[in-house]
Order: sequence, then structure tokens, then C-alpha cells
Amino acid sequence: MKLEKVLSILMYVLLAVSAILIVSMMMNLSDDKADATMGTWINTNLSWSYILLGASTIIALVFALIHTFSDKAAAKKGLTALVFAGVVLVLAYVLASDAIPQFYGVDKFVADGSLTNTVSKWIGTTLYATYILLFLTIIAIAVAPLTRLLK
Repeated sequence: MKLEKVLSILMYVLLAVSAILIVSMMMNLSDDKADATMGTWINTNLSWSYILLGASTIIALVFALIHTFSDKAAAKKGLTALVFAGVVLVLAYVLASDAIPQFYGVDKFVADGSLTNTVSKWIGTTLYATYILLFLTIIAIAVAPLTRLLK
């Protein structure tokens, strides 16, 4: 049996199980908040969706890694993108300050511990990374027509 046929059958089985779970939950819905059956069906559907999400994530990562390692050009492009992202992240981290900004209501966030020097450093890092990527995007947009003209 071909792999496509097996995968097609598996997809329809997963679809059927999902449909049965959804229909069963819909048939057991009630306005009574103390109804344990409704909570059970909701938990069952949530667990099923978590299983599907986890399985699809693992499958997507495995096939992406297989494709990357089987194609040298794809591996080189992927590694280049990771190195570029790492350089941008390190540069943004170096530029960011860990000083807590002063604004109205900051005392509440500092008092409950949700705003620390580390959090402030990472907020600054993401802002600087956004600025760096925006700057590089603007340069790429401006330079692309010029390089096309020179060719």
C-alpha cells in the first residue's frame, strides 16, 4: 500500500474521531454549571486537541529536519538564517539597558515582582531587535531596485 494511501486513511480516521468527540460534546451541553458530564466532554475534547497539536508539531519538526539534512542548500540557508537571527539577538541584548523605566504606575509592577531588571533587559532586547530588523528591511527595500538597475 502506498504511503499516501495510508496517510489519507489516517487523516480520515483522525477526522472521524474529532467529529465524534465534537458531536458528543454538543449533544451533552447543558445550562447546568454543576453538570459533570459537560465538564468531562470539554476536558476530553481539549485533551484530544492537545494530542493533535503535539503530534502535528512533532511531525512538522521531524519532516523539516529530514528535509534540511537531505538537502545541503536548504541546510545552508537555514543555518545562515539562524546565525543572522542570533547576531541580531546578541546585538540587541548588548544595546539594551536593564534599568527599570520610570512611568506612571511603575511602582505597582515593581512591587508585585512582574517588572524586574531582567524583564526590563529582555523588553529592551525585543524592542532593539525590532528596530534593527525594521532598519534592515527599509535598507533592503531601498537597495533592491538599485541593484536591479545595476544588473
